[in-house]
Amino acid sequence: MNFWVSALLGAVVSVVTSFVPLSPVIGGGVAGYLHAGSREDGLRVGAASGVIAAIPVVLLVALIFGGIGFFTIVENAVGATVFFAGLLMLATLLVVALSAGLSAVGGYLGVYVREETGRGNGARRRGDDVDTDTSI
Repeated sequence: MNFWVSALLGAVVSVVTSFVPLSPVIGGGVAGYLHAGSREDGLRVGAASGVIAAIPVVLLVALIFGGIGFFTIVENAVGATVFFAGLLMLATLLVVALSAGLSAVGGYLGVYVREETGRGNGARRRGDDVDTDTSI
């Protein structure tokens, strides 16, 4: 499946399951499973899925801190404006890094599951890595 379609579907799953703890891992896993590439590709598509899934949260955080920051501008409190702007940047960075990181782990696991179930390209099945040579 296309990289961006897989990432978008994984992001939708992350947002829909947001009430579940570690939901970015689930969304990243879906993206990695659907993308059907290597494990490194799973990391990439999972991270992209996490960044896309973080957009609604970042918008909500920006709305909250932006609203508070707007009142500090109206009151002409430069120090408070700088404080809330810094807090907004820190919160945005934290949300995106956490979502992308957890989704990347999920993408890796999604590709792993696809390989173990035998649906991946050149998938390794259980027992393939066992040495069957019994000669001494």
